[in-house]
Amino acid sequence: MSDTPNLLGFRIAHRAMRTDSRRLADVTAEIAAGRQPCGPDRAAAIREYATKLCRGIHHHHKAEDDHLWPLLVRSAGAEIDLSELSEDHSELDPLLEEIQAVAGDPAELAKPLRRLADLLDEHIQEEERTIFPIIMRHVSGKDWEVMEQHVRKGGDVRFELPRIEQHARPEELAELRKLAGPVLVVMLALMRRAHLRRERLIFGAA
Repeated sequence: MSDTPNLLGFRIAHRAMRTDSRRLADVTAEIAAGRQPCGPDRAAAIREYATKLCRGIHHHHKAEDDHLWPLLVRSAGAEIDLSELSEDHSELDPLLEEIQAVAGDPAELAKPLRRLADLLDEHIQEEERTIFPIIMRHVSGKDWEVMEQHVRKGGDVRFELPRIEQHARPEELAELRKLAGPVLVVMLALMRRAHLRRERLIFGAA
């Protein structure tokens, strides 16, 4: 194990959250404006996707609150100020709850999803700009790996893992496969077809 934290998993997870919240906001805005049809199957898929996306975002930021923030305080001490990022997290939960409450109506999702996408863009950019350099200076590779294990616990692997593959750049995916070994290849192969079917249904992706 390297003594330097590997931030790759966090970077891809952040990219997936930002990209998918924006994509879902865009497609539901098209539905709300009447520019795209939305039959029962598509509406059901959007409801499930929005719900799982919100649960995944909540799981991620709760793990940061419970495990990453304390690790940073222990490791960096006075150098770290988490107040603004913690305030962002407190704004997220009511918004995530609002989205899940209207997830059954794609047209009602557009506006809260747009707010979510905007908030995530601002929050994640600030987090990566301010926190990532501190992690690299002060956190050991061992402590980072333990923290990442906490983040992974309780996540929806069938929803999260294919999206990680989708949003990873080729060189990042190659690194992930090297780190995870053959089990990652097998798991992705098992989950890819259902993921692509969902992508086509919601976003019209090939």
